[in-house]
Amino acid sequence: MKQSEVRELSVAELQEKLGETRKAYSDLKMAHAVSPLENPIQLRAVRRSIARLATELTKREQQ
Repeated sequence: MKQSEVRELSVAELQEKLGETRKAYSDLKMAHAVSPLENPIQLRAVRRSIARLATELTKREQQ
């Protein structure tokens, strides 16, 4: 998810998307622990998406 897409979401949507993304990340980590993922760079991409969402939420809370 790109930063421009993150900025367009409402606070409720951000929180929902953050929860979904965190669940997807934990699922990917488990799958990778059992058998290697075909594309392990997915882990990095999902982790960065989580960071983008969390950063935007924090930014909005401070305003």
